[in-house]
Amino acid sequence: MSRGTQNGKHAATPPPQCRCAIYTRKSSEEGLKQEFNSLDAQREAAEAYVASQRNEGWSALPDRYDDGGFSGGNVDRPGLKSLMADIEAGKIDCVVVYKVDRLSRSLMDFARLMEVFDRHKVSFVSVTQHFNTTHSMGRLTLNILLSFAQFEREIIGERIRDKIAAAKKRGKWGGGPPPFGYDVDRSNGSPRLVVNPAEASRVRHIFERYLELGSLLSVGEDLCKRGWKTKSWRTKAGVVRGGVEWDRHSVYCTLTNPIYMGKVVHKGETYQGQHEAIVEEETFRRAHVLMQKNSRTRGNELRNQFGALLRKLLYCKGCGSAMVHTFTRRGNKAYRYYVCCNAIKKGRARCQSGSLPALEIEKAVVEQIRCVGQDQSVLEETLSASRAQADAAIEQLDAELRIVNRGLGRNHAEIRRLATTEPASSASAGRITDLNDQIREAERRASDIGAAVERHRAEVLSAEDLHAAFADFDNVWTALAPREQVRMLQLLINKVVYDALDSSIEVSFYPSGVKALAGGAVEGPEAQA
Repeated sequence: MSRGTQNGKHAATPPPQCRCAIYTRKSSEEGLKQEFNSLDAQREAAEAYVASQRNEGWSALPDRYDDGGFSGGNVDRPGLKSLMADIEAGKIDCVVVYKVDRLSRSLMDFARLMEVFDRHKVSFVSVTQHFNTTHSMGRLTLNILLSFAQFEREIIGERIRDKIAAAKKRGKWGGGPPPFGYDVDRSNGSPRLVVNPAEASRVRHIFERYLELGSLLSVGEDLCKRGWKTKSWRTKAGVVRGGVEWDRHSVYCTLTNPIYMGKVVHKGETYQGQHEAIVEEETFRRAHVLMQKNSRTRGNELRNQFGALLRKLLYCKGCGSAMVHTFTRRGNKAYRYYVCCNAIKKGRARCQSGSLPALEIEKAVVEQIRCVGQDQSVLEETLSASRAQADAAIEQLDAELRIVNRGLGRNHAEIRRLATTEPASSASAGRITDLNDQIREAERRASDIGAAVERHRAEVLSAEDLHAAFADFDNVWTALAPREQVRMLQLLINKVVYDALDSSIEVSFYPSGVKALAGGAVEGPEAQA
């Protein structure tokens, strides 16, 4: 007869241990000095309930989590904080209270506490209300309470939005980061904006300079030369924000903020503010009209009407920013340029690239492409760059694959642990289901990574690929219409980097684009028709 049986009967398996923490609370301090007070009565009832569950492995912890004289309307209670710390430390399996409202009177706080309990697999029991989340009925009751908590959150959100709307209609400032030119006065309880004289003078200067120069960028450069910075403020957490150099965007935000003419805006409606204006309404309107005029005249830059070959391909090596296509007119003639975005936003002094004549840089790029099929040194450089590009991508994918595989190993190990050491329960079954879902997702990702690695290896260019693609480049290029040339470069080129120090360019190709060109797949609409 085996050890597991005796007299034909199986030995009873002891129930899993359940460490129960008893939490008690009383709102007022009245009666707490009595020999047997309300907290003692709550604990006695809870201990009796835990004792009744002794056959289930329950035992009451000796530690006391008592909050005498603390409201249940918030969670700022020493006893509750101690309880939550021990839950986080994994010392508790179940929290027992006399009534649900002893834990919290706020549904929102109660919902948050339940989220922490659930995360640490801690059940919750109310002695007098037969509320026990280890049973299905208890979980149903919990879901009902959480639904009410969600309803309460939505009602509070609506009240806050209504309060903000009403405050804005009365001209009150809505809060947030203080605008440049104002400070926040909280002396009367409700925050209000008061003029900062030194900053207000600079705000007026910004409006005046924009009306003189007509350029956001020029105004930003002027402010930077003067050493002026944007508004700095301290958050509730003590972190200092703002206090950076002015650029095109910050100048634009200042010029378009109605708060400077004494107004507040809410959902498109403008109301008279309770704060003092810094600029005259007429000055604000003039700046607004000039900005609209400048916006209309620059609208053509949004379209590739000139067939810019390097649009979205050209980058500045000095600062890493993209170089955008723009133009200027002299008489009836348009002169095209590529300009660094950093120089546009923060001024030409910030970038050495300056303005590049578009035609010259485009010709240089096309010439370098042509040389790939004719010049052995250029061909070898292109091959080397292609291999380096593939190696870098594969290395990154391999690193990700290692992380995915480590996660797979941990998930498989946890499933084995749950299956062999944990008692069968809905919680462990649910956890195993979640882990299996994670494993399937990780295996799919590992498969995708493997396929991506193979693609990168297959896309490494060979000398034969380059010869086939560029041997007849001249004839192909000249046969294409301008917009087809743009499409061809978009398919071929990954990036063009311009170095202002030695006026050199570096072209990196899409391997798939080169192979497509070698196979005759890069064609414009007219060629395919």
